[in-house]
Amino acid sequence: MKYFLLAAFVLAFTVQVSAQNEKKDPTFEEVISLRSVGAVVMSPNGDLVAFTQQASDWKENRFDTEIWLVKNGSDPFQVTNNPKNSSFAPAFSPDGKWLAFLADKGNKTQIHAIRLNGGESIAITEEEEGVSAFQWHPDGKRMIFAKREKDDPSKKKIESRYGGFFMDDKDYSLTHLWEIAFDPNQPNPSELPCYESADSLKTTNECITRAKPKRLTEGNFNVNAFKISPDGKMVAFNHQPNPLINSFAKSDISILDLESGQSQILVQNPSADSFQDWSPDSKQLLYTSHVDDSVSNFYTNSKIFIIDLGTKSSRQVAAKLDENPSGLTWNPKGIYGLFWQKTLRHLYRIEPKDGSFTILKGFPEMVTGVSFSQTGEKLAVNARNGNQLNEIWVSNVQKSAAKKVTNLTKQIENWKVSQSEVVVWRSKDGALIEGVLHKPVDYDPTKKYPLMVVIHGGPTGIDTPSPVPGYVYPIVQWLNKGCLVLQPNYRGSAGYGEAFRSLNVENLGVGDAWDVLSGVDNLSASNLIDTTRMGVMGWSQGGYISAFLTTNTDRFKAVSVGAGISNWMTYYVNTDIHPFTIQYLKANPWDNEEIYRKTSPMTNIKNAKTPTLIQHGEFDQRVPIPNAYELLQGLRDQNVPAELVVYKGFGHGITKPKERLAATWHNWQWFAKYVWGEEVEIPIGESK
Repeated sequence: MKYFLLAAFVLAFTVQVSAQNEKKDPTFEEVISLRSVGAVVMSPNGDLVAFTQQASDWKENRFDTEIWLVKNGSDPFQVTNNPKNSSFAPAFSPDGKWLAFLADKGNKTQIHAIRLNGGESIAITEEEEGVSAFQWHPDGKRMIFAKREKDDPSKKKIESRYGGFFMDDKDYSLTHLWEIAFDPNQPNPSELPCYESADSLKTTNECITRAKPKRLTEGNFNVNAFKISPDGKMVAFNHQPNPLINSFAKSDISILDLESGQSQILVQNPSADSFQDWSPDSKQLLYTSHVDDSVSNFYTNSKIFIIDLGTKSSRQVAAKLDENPSGLTWNPKGIYGLFWQKTLRHLYRIEPKDGSFTILKGFPEMVTGVSFSQTGEKLAVNARNGNQLNEIWVSNVQKSAAKKVTNLTKQIENWKVSQSEVVVWRSKDGALIEGVLHKPVDYDPTKKYPLMVVIHGGPTGIDTPSPVPGYVYPIVQWLNKGCLVLQPNYRGSAGYGEAFRSLNVENLGVGDAWDVLSGVDNLSASNLIDTTRMGVMGWSQGGYISAFLTTNTDRFKAVSVGAGISNWMTYYVNTDIHPFTIQYLKANPWDNEEIYRKTSPMTNIKNAKTPTLIQHGEFDQRVPIPNAYELLQGLRDQNVPAELVVYKGFGHGITKPKERLAATWHNWQWFAKYVWGEEVEIPIGESK
């Protein structure tokens, strides 16, 4: 009997090892090319689900987004195919017979609509400035949309005489609301010729023209978001003084009466107010607000309120939910929203009457997006578990048991992917920190592995278990090469409550470095890692923390700084979000130079020893490129090996596949040299 059990164990182990050996190490291109799902929308009756899916177009060097459809549990099929540009923002008509969406087919972004029983899509608008958002009216006979105003005609005259220039924070166009009729039986304008005749001869046919839109809002403000009331009589809309990014803190909420055309401000707190949804009876509004302009818009919780349109009185709900809400929606079954809970993201139901809340069970661990049927009985979500890619799931509110209707995880079934787990440790000051530890499929607990530390941005971002983490970091390939990867959710990360998100206020970089280094110490104490072979990297706030580490410790063999801050003073005067610095450091540099020095990587540049790769977008406004050049020169002055790679034409992120591939190779090459002692040549060959 013992012999039989031993033989069975050996056989099972052999089969397992054989299965692992059959799996492949994916290429960088394959990881970048993974298809992914995005927005999800359920039809009013709940029988159909539309969702967006992104794919890579290497020939055109772009990520293409198209709309897919699922009917009653059938296999998904593609609805749109826009060869040069993406299609997005799907929306079902109230009767469920049409699907409208936004797409640029060579004439700016316009509203298009397609019959769900077949046929080609038709353009609903032909706006010279394009359309930024739209919604079907409940009567199904019209749409309301947002578009930017036309440029001042004098602008071209000024430019023709004085050349090109602009006034900082003053050169912009406002966005307002418009309405356009929708006639499903109207012929397409291209179906008949349209003649212009200079003589008296008349043609027998009349020109077919599209409906002309009617303007709904006027004023010196910018509309950010809007939604029509369920009874179709009103539009609630968010507005701020201008479209500039820092004006979001001054956003208010107004109500437009569609019959009279009159608007009135409903919510006007000193801080950011954000409309979320209507009550099903159109008598109340759901909104979020920071209420007081003395608190931060970046790291404190946004509070949830219901306001009664009749009495104008507001009341807070779900006050004990200690995280920022996302995707709030109100239907006949209640108020629903998404909230992080450490590395999990749940769908919550909030009771409108008393503000109590519960988690909806039966869904994957991390829900990204949600959409309900009109009655609120059915729903579709974009979600995944820690060992999956995001999928589309459908369920019933009363009997939550989500059913997966896509299978994008199949893309990686033959890959060697990360084996992820959540680890916990104490930081230098006693703060409890979590992180995601990635292990290779053939992990051997008796070995000590090289360690790559990959730090997320934000700082209010979060890392979660995932089979294929990445961006411009070849994490899966490093795992398969034989290392461990740690992604720390350092202080300030989302998912751990407002107090945790506030821990790096006036302590940026310093406390963050404690969290990273204590995480490394924790793995070292467990005999998991080879501390003589470690690298650290990150993008945006993760790039800043990496820069702070390169000038404050020599424990790593190599560092990669992606779009990172090197000097808070330089950053403050160049960035497009000045309030971010003020709110975290509690002063501008002229009032408290010391806090800017304490938290800046450049302050300790003379201590730098670690070879550092710097990656930056040429036109980055969020973390302007002077930060990259300052760090580069400082490192070179200290004779530290340093290189700067500038990605042409990009802002804060690398948003095209070819440049993302280049950035991945640059990181692979850098860490191969300084952690593994290998010289790697980036392959050169013509793409086909």
